[in-house]
Amino acid sequence: MTSHEDGVAPRATLAQVAARAGVSLKTASRALGGESYVSEKTLTSVLAAAAELDYQRNTAASLLASGRLADSIGLITGDFTNPFYSALAQAVEDEIRPRGMHLSVANSRESAEQEQRVAHDLADRQTKAVITVSAMTDHSDYAQLQARGIPVVFVDRPAEGLAADSVVFDNRDGGRLVARHLIERGHRRIAFIGDYAWLPTYRQRLAGMGDVLDASGVQWRDLLRTDAHDVASSRACVRELLELAEPPTAIVAGNNRILLGAMEEIAESAAAPAVIGFDDPEWARVLGISVVAGDVEELGRCAARLALARLGDRTREPEAVTVPMRLLERRSTAR
Repeated sequence: MTSHEDGVAPRATLAQVAARAGVSLKTASRALGGESYVSEKTLTSVLAAAAELDYQRNTAASLLASGRLADSIGLITGDFTNPFYSALAQAVEDEIRPRGMHLSVANSRESAEQEQRVAHDLADRQTKAVITVSAMTDHSDYAQLQARGIPVVFVDRPAEGLAADSVVFDNRDGGRLVARHLIERGHRRIAFIGDYAWLPTYRQRLAGMGDVLDASGVQWRDLLRTDAHDVASSRACVRELLELAEPPTAIVAGNNRILLGAMEEIAESAAAPAVIGFDDPEWARVLGISVVAGDVEELGRCAARLALARLGDRTREPEAVTVPMRLLERRSTAR
């Protein structure tokens, strides 16, 4: 007896997708596999056919029924060495585990190409949904996963060129909080050490600082340093700033890795500028370092909830959630 006779719709096949799109079996396979040399017209036709036939979802259901696959959600992060991502992963897992789902975590190393490969690999392994801290500046490639029935949620960095759910911190307001705090304490030479210049988190934090500092006539643009993605590059930036004829009286560290590098370098210097950072690693509390941070647990849980909601209803309008940031004042900026 066939599955159709049992009242269950027969599973769509790759051959049916190819036939509906009017292409060969091999071409359909290449298009769904994300191979770059498939033409835009062919790719559009194949993705539309896959979506109409519900190709991915029925395949996943069949594998689950056979016991060969557990329900899982994939999380793509930027850098395993950053404790921010371990906290984010824990929050996502805490949200999905009570629903009987598992978390698969992959690392893009802030490479758009690696992220693309990882995302398609997760899709081919029948991951139910993908949550990504994306290193891409254009996310239209993720439309392929959406067409295959796989929800995509963007966390920490918003979607660009794609209608998709997202949850981010209010980084621009975070930048304003930092700037106001330092101005109120009399600082007029304020340095900002940022991560990669293309990152939306960096751009928004920079814009927020500019909203306040530029209006106040504070000198700071010549004290701006970027591309400090790790501790070593952060230390190099701080060293250069402290060697200036007029060094900054305050340093803003763009994330927790930059903050760590800044504190290490200052510890070996006679200079003692005020320091404030973004993110709130545990050691910052111990050392009394002021920070501006958002609730990472809420960020991760919200991303997980968006993915689960999309699995339940793929017709929902894309939702953009913004999590507030707040200033945690400690000894490092007291005057």
